Amino acid sequence: MKKKIALVTGGVGGIGSAICKRLAEDGHFVVANYGIPGTETKWLASMAAAGLHPGSTALAFGDVTKYEAMAEMVAKITAEHGPVDILVNCAGITRDTTFRKMTPEQWHAVIDTNLTSVFNVTRQVVDGMLERGWGRIVNISSVNGIRGQFGQTNYSAAKAGILGFTKALAQEVVKKGVTVNAVSPGYVATDMVMAIREDVRAQIVAQIPAGRLALPEEVADSVSFLASDKAAYITGANLSVNGGLHMYA
Repeated sequence: MKKKIALVTGGVGGIGSAICKRLAEDGHFVVANYGIPGTETKWLASMAAAGLHPGSTALAFGDVTKYEAMAEMVAKITAEHGPVDILVNCAGITRDTTFRKMTPEQWHAVIDTNLTSVFNVTRQVVDGMLERGWGRIVNISSVNGIRGQFGQTNYSAAKAGILGFTKALAQEVVKKGVTVNAVSPGYVATDMVMAIREDVRAQIVAQIPAGRLALPEEVADSVSFLASDKAAYITGANLSVNGGLHMYA
């Protein structure tokens, strides 16, 4: 049986790398997108350390904020490896500050990277998924897109927008075998979070009923399920992976 092709935007980051590993372990051919030269070095080492065969993964450079760049990137992936069957929109940045101090540059950087990118990349693959009658789109949102967060109006708005995008597109494509879902992590033990001052990190953990940060692999497990045939009847859903930090009906 032909391997499915999975594209993970922001695939070289902490959560993105864990998702790439898990999807490769599931038997898919995984392409990790990255936008900053040099950031792929650690990813390559981590894939090798995980024991993954070099032929099961690939890298794709491209700026997710640019529509034409994503069109070119996906066309190249299709030519070299095949059409994308699974898309995980994971690219994201933060530019935190209170709203009254936020600059237009800080606003647009986060909206373009975290939200507009979801349109830019999904638009390139969805037609092919519909034509083939199978596809999985998993969008990485955040607990702060649901509850909001002080100092993150840009980030919270982008991540909330992802949830709206997910529910709307899910209704358009489900009859053709394509599902669209979201995963909303809470605080995850990535390099970025672990770099936070220890006392501040302790305050964050104290708010989490589970009493710890999530592991990147726990987010990846959720993505793996939503990308599988087992989740064929789940679409327009949001799976919260936050240790009880925020619970809602």
